[in-house]
Amino acid sequence: MIRAAIIVFLVAALATAILAITGEPGHASVIWLGWRADMTAAAFVLITLFVALCAMMAWRLLLWAAEAPRRAARARADTRRRQANDVLTRGFVAAAAGDGSEARRLALKAADLADEAPGLVRVLAAQAAEAAGDAVAAQAAYTAMLGLPDMRLAGHKGLMQLALNQGDRAGAIGHAEQAYGLTPTGRWAWRALLEARLEAGDWTGARDLAKGALDRKIVSPIVAERARAALLAASAAQLEAAADPKSQAQALDFAVEAAKLQPGFAPGVVMAARLLGAGGKAARAAQVLEGAWKASPHPALWLAYRDLRTNETPRQRADRLRQLAELNPAARESRILLVEQALIGGDTARAQDAARALEGEPVTARIAGLMARVAFAAGQPDEARVWMARGVSAEQEADWSDLDPEGRAFAYEAADWGRLVVSFAETGELIHPRHERREPAMGELPLQPISYVDSAAFLAAHESAPAPYPIDEGVYEDDEPPVPPAPQAGQRRPQARRRLASAPRVAK
Repeated sequence: MIRAAIIVFLVAALATAILAITGEPGHASVIWLGWRADMTAAAFVLITLFVALCAMMAWRLLLWAAEAPRRAARARADTRRRQANDVLTRGFVAAAAGDGSEARRLALKAADLADEAPGLVRVLAAQAAEAAGDAVAAQAAYTAMLGLPDMRLAGHKGLMQLALNQGDRAGAIGHAEQAYGLTPTGRWAWRALLEARLEAGDWTGARDLAKGALDRKIVSPIVAERARAALLAASAAQLEAAADPKSQAQALDFAVEAAKLQPGFAPGVVMAARLLGAGGKAARAAQVLEGAWKASPHPALWLAYRDLRTNETPRQRADRLRQLAELNPAARESRILLVEQALIGGDTARAQDAARALEGEPVTARIAGLMARVAFAAGQPDEARVWMARGVSAEQEADWSDLDPEGRAFAYEAADWGRLVVSFAETGELIHPRHERREPAMGELPLQPISYVDSAAFLAAHESAPAPYPIDEGVYEDDEPPVPPAPQAGQRRPQARRRLASAPRVAK
């Protein structure tokens, strides 16, 4: 209306201005019902525009009066909608807070108000029943959702969760499978199916799910690739336990493929190297380990690399390990390996130089034990005792090598592999279930006296005895070093480092 009045005013002003500029007022006559009116053209224009404006206003007023009932109904609907939204919001908040009685009351009220949102009312009713602990009502509410095409996924998810709470694993998996078939992007259904496959040790089914998740774009390519590599390693571990040659060959194929997919996944790489070495392909096993060390150094990698050859002298082994460390010199494990290889080779000066590169590292039991061994090899028993004392209270690192001298790295059960697959796929990090369970492992600290009690002979040996780690140039047979001569008074027999044996880990 305001815009129409403005237009009329502008037209009148324009007409008046035109007449004023021309200087000719003009003449107009109107004859109607026997009446005659004479006027100027400007007056006629103004009167016409005024009459048109009055007619427009009258018409708008008539329309407004005719639409009054509709406006009232619309206002009532808006008020009802606002009340329904408020009730639904309060109901969901009450359900989330665990106030079951209030949530159910609001759900009943919302059923009367929210005619336009029946789906939300059903969801609120189900969640309110769950908050109130009424499993029967919750199951009825979720089951009712299955009749609505847009709510089937929500219904299956709720029924799956109820089945899990009741211990019905088969029923829960059934709902997850139906939901996974309904939508290509149901990540929760895919995750439930994957966890079920992992729990059952069905590595083949889990690999199919990982591939399907990539095709459906449920997970990113890197997550799918990490999951596939971890599952291949789990399959290889399962097949490796079998005695028949066919299973062994399949295990080797799976392990090699896992190493190719993710060179930074140490379990797959170590398994591939172990199987390749057992098959007489030590050179290829070394290449696999070297490639993995370049990508992501790991303690189990150099232990497996160390055990590839059994017919070399300690110095030859030390030189080979040094070449491995130099493939990724900036990594923490490479700096630790430089210390280890120097101790193996009996080069005390090089071990001390390499140990200085670890001074900025946080002190763990592993670092403290390594420093103590370096100090003792250098003939510094007092400093060795200091490091050992620090190592007693220092944080423990995961034992990635073995639990006992006849153990092997990553000797996991099926449940451990399942957790490892999920962790590595999602974060790219390795977990150590045995370490988390605090299972007994070999200590990182050398067995040396940590006090000054009865240590006079020990100190005297430090002043006069030769180097505590004599070097024998004989070769290792079956990866076992020769037995060192009996120690002199006050001198301790050097402790052999643990190894990655080929026999299965002794169950504990």
